[in-house]
Amino acid sequence: MIEQFLKPAAVDEAVHLKRQYGDKAVFMAGGSKLNAAPTRTDKNVAISLAGLRLDALTVEDGQLRLGATLTLQQLIDDPRVPAALREAAGFVYSRNLRNQATLGGEVCAKQDEAVLAPVLLALDAQLVYAGGAVVAFERFLAGGADSADALLLAVLLPDPARPCVTRKVARSAAGLRVLTAAAALSSDGVCIAVEGVTPVPMRLRDVEARTSGDTGLEQAVSAAIAPEDDLRGSAAYKRYIAGIVVADLVADLKAGGQPTQGGN
Repeated sequence: MIEQFLKPAAVDEAVHLKRQYGDKAVFMAGGSKLNAAPTRTDKNVAISLAGLRLDALTVEDGQLRLGATLTLQQLIDDPRVPAALREAAGFVYSRNLRNQATLGGEVCAKQDEAVLAPVLLALDAQLVYAGGAVVAFERFLAGGADSADALLLAVLLPDPARPCVTRKVARSAAGLRVLTAAAALSSDGVCIAVEGVTPVPMRLRDVEARTSGDTGLEQAVSAAIAPEDDLRGSAAYKRYIAGIVVADLVADLKAGGQPTQGGN
């Protein structure tokens, strides 16, 4: 339960406060994750990011830097943001929630339903921290760079013009998702990422090598994931639908980003 609410005026001050209060403190932006189950915080000191001006969106040398406190709705409304990322932000169906939830909050919460993650993975996103550290989003998800004291400043997209498509499968816009997937074209080939059917959101790197020839792509995806039976569907269904969705996304890319028929 939050008992103290601190409002630093600069990044250095925010980092100092986190070090001072240690595990008792948490950085807070919009608060959509810290104030609601299942990600409600048990910390009693909140360090507000509201005064740190981390909501800028800038383009430099072809790279897109997205400030950590940009809201999901701001991402949707800015045409400089890749279309697939704007679409993924729209998977959060409530506009009220999109006006509160921030990009940094979505990234750092590592929640079960991480609908932005596949697009960020497919675009090779990097996380920029106070102090200058830059960490690949993929490495962050794998647990290789997650510090309780680290303050996320921005998400960097090195190649925001990379063609990318995404899709979410759910029973309804407000219902629990079955899976979210994304595919993008890079200079090295097709990048494929999924969430909801793997323990954490992840790139399907072993599958990506199969996309040069479409034969067996659906089967390769089904074999590469590890879904579980739950109220969203059986493991067998999730394997099947994941294969179908990824194959459709790859077909969309080859068709110039135009959606194929029959997608959810």
